[in-house]
Amino acid sequence: MPNLPHLSGKEIIRTLERLGFVQARQRGSHVVMKKSTPEGSIGCVVPLHGEVAIGTLHSILKQAKVSPDEFIKVTK
Repeated sequence: MPNLPHLSGKEIIRTLERLGFVQARQRGSHVVMKKSTPEGSIGCVVPLHGEVAIGTLHSILKQAKVSPDEFIKVTK
């Protein structure tokens, strides 16, 4: 598994949008991202922190059903 980069919440949201997610709603400093698939809807919660911890990013990717490799390819 590749090393995940240190990113801000806004950078993570931007990358998830490139993967087809849209912002569903926001409450405080947390943004809910959604994506519709043939199997159903996928959602994840992204905190708008200056730098999101690697473990938190890993959990976001797990919720979003996105592999770290796929996420890193789309990042930047």
